[in-house]
Amino acid sequence: MAHPHSHSSSGSPVAIPEDKIAQKATLGGTLMHLWPYIWPGDRSDLKMRVVWAIVLLIAAKAATLIVPFTFKWATDALTGADTAPIEPSNWTLWLIASPLALTASYGLVRALMAVLTQWRDGIFAKVAMHAVRKLAYRTFVHMHDLSLRFHLERKTGGLTRVLERGRLGIEVIVRMVILQLVPTIIELSLVMAVLLWQFDWRYVAAVMVTVVFYMLYTYKATEWRIGIRRRMNDSDSDANQKAIDSLLNYETVKYFGAEEREAKRYDKSMRHYEDASVATYTSLAVLNAGQAVIFTFGLTATMLMCASGVRNGTNTVGDFVMINAMMIQLYQPLNFMGMVYREIKQAIIDIEKMFAVLSRKPEVEDRAGAKPLAVEAGTVRFEDVKFAYDPARPILKGLNFEVPAGKTVAIVGPSGAGKSTISRLLFRLYDVSGGRILIDGQDIRSVTQTSLRAAIGMVPQDTVLFNDTIRYNIRYGRWDATDAEVEEAAKTAQIDAFIKASPKGYDTEVGERGLKLSGGEKQRVAIARTVLKAPPILVLDEATSALDSHTEHEIQGALERVAQNRTSLVIAHRLSTIVGADEIIVLDQGRIAERGTHSQLLAAGGLYASMWNRQREAEEARERLALIGDDDSPVRKPEIDDDLATSAAAE
Repeated sequence: MAHPHSHSSSGSPVAIPEDKIAQKATLGGTLMHLWPYIWPGDRSDLKMRVVWAIVLLIAAKAATLIVPFTFKWATDALTGADTAPIEPSNWTLWLIASPLALTASYGLVRALMAVLTQWRDGIFAKVAMHAVRKLAYRTFVHMHDLSLRFHLERKTGGLTRVLERGRLGIEVIVRMVILQLVPTIIELSLVMAVLLWQFDWRYVAAVMVTVVFYMLYTYKATEWRIGIRRRMNDSDSDANQKAIDSLLNYETVKYFGAEEREAKRYDKSMRHYEDASVATYTSLAVLNAGQAVIFTFGLTATMLMCASGVRNGTNTVGDFVMINAMMIQLYQPLNFMGMVYREIKQAIIDIEKMFAVLSRKPEVEDRAGAKPLAVEAGTVRFEDVKFAYDPARPILKGLNFEVPAGKTVAIVGPSGAGKSTISRLLFRLYDVSGGRILIDGQDIRSVTQTSLRAAIGMVPQDTVLFNDTIRYNIRYGRWDATDAEVEEAAKTAQIDAFIKASPKGYDTEVGERGLKLSGGEKQRVAIARTVLKAPPILVLDEATSALDSHTEHEIQGALERVAQNRTSLVIAHRLSTIVGADEIIVLDQGRIAERGTHSQLLAAGGLYASMWNRQREAEEARERLALIGDDDSPVRKPEIDDDLATSAAAE
């Protein structure tokens, strides 16, 4: 398979569209990719299961072919044909060859065929599901290894669909190809051999012509039906989307008296769905009818030849019955070929999309021989650091600063100045374009990513929690922590009282993304999580900018306690939160415009002083509105303050 990503002249990966991946996907290529998982080199038990499944597959198909023979023998015995398979010379042999015994053997062989087939499926299920699990696991791990750039370019829902559809695609390939298509090919080959042995080449030719026309018709009709089916699915999705949209906006519909308009929109979509559904069922009828007609011609041709042989005395009535039974048995798997083709085609596309993700090289990787980060003091140093998400638009343009061990350095500046980029580079979510970042003299690109991130604690602006309990989310900071340590971290973050006041305490569910908690409560959980991690280096990335002033003051006290005796890098939006920093660095357009303490920067009267004055004016305005009783006064959002800061910089 060609790699799903090429490289531009700059060396950055260029994604190939998924439709191109679908065009390149083939059944053979997909099976080659899957084979290491179906035949794993480290699992001899699974290999034996594959071998036994093949043995049982052949045995089941042999039993399938014996069924028509037992039917023939029983028929010949009942009609007293001279060509009975066994000429009894004594009572025992006569009993075995009696019509009743042969009829019973017909039932026994059919039962054996069913048992062998189900036994094969049961043995192979372990192999198939192991392949599904291993490949899904590998893809899941690889998705976490891929860079932040990759995840920002893709929708999370899209990635989970790639994982889910790829997993289901493997199951389809295994079920359809190995348990449906391959057995059908084996059975067809055995039928040809039996027809040549038991009858003559004319029967083989008739069946071959029938199968060729049958498969060509199935292919053409299925391709036609795929387009119709896609239109039906699109119409269904459109109708469903309009229904959801209208019901979610129930009040708006009522406000504007638009019930009839919404009903017409929905009915229009449902009319398209109705037409597409009728076409789908009609096309299915055409497919089934055509398959039945083609196969019936082939069946009739072989039976006419056999009937002629019966009249001429070269065949028996049992042969006539056998050819009918053999063809009917062959029709059953052939009848599923349209569905098999459609399912395999979609599964190949889904699996190749999964392999496309797997083949994408992570942007940030550990160097060969990378050693764990050894943190002694915790000094962080940026030396001539340059970075650009897009080479045409540089973000950082040669930053030089140091965060001494145990000190707090704040980074401020207008929106787009590159503040949050600094924290991402420190975490190695991206690698610097130029310069280097050192921790205790060690270039962070020369140490392992795991050890680097273990040494840094992050409290982000937007805290997203797992849909689990408060205890689970706090313990995420250090998985081996005891319950007592979790509760101690919660006390430090000043959330212990809230948790204990909840009916379920630490076992309270926080909801998806933590939506059952307020912004302040989520931030405290994030602080407790970082306290539990106990990192020597702390990064606060606008940790309070999304909160109201009252909650911000409460959270700020907890943050200051956490930052004590730790090397702290604070990326701040609200300047009031960093007045006590040991040094404040003011960024503007990717460069350091000013640096110093709060009082020094105010005295300088530059960009920082302008930003400070604008924010103070905004706070005083809010306070005046509160004093005159305007409880509904709008609270200025962070992005508005950013605009103020930007305008201050322009002045």
